[in-house]
Amino acid sequence: MVQSMSRVGRCIDNGPMEGFWGILKRECYYGKRFNSKQSLVQTIEGYIRYYNIRRVQRNLGVLTPVEKHALAMAA
Repeated sequence: MVQSMSRVGRCIDNGPMEGFWGILKRECYYGKRFNSKQSLVQTIEGYIRYYNIRRVQRNLGVLTPVEKHALAMAA
């Protein structure tokens, strides 16, 4: 794995992950209380599974990330 570094003021490398964490917080974190760190971790892990396997995304042609990846690998 190679670390990705962009110039100061050009943080386009972080864009996809910043967007993901924003969606995660909006859909499953804000407005909830977690009684333990374990509960929070389980919620995040469950959401990541949901996001990759079941959540369809318009920018992927109304497919899930797993479906889009499988199509790309088959091509």
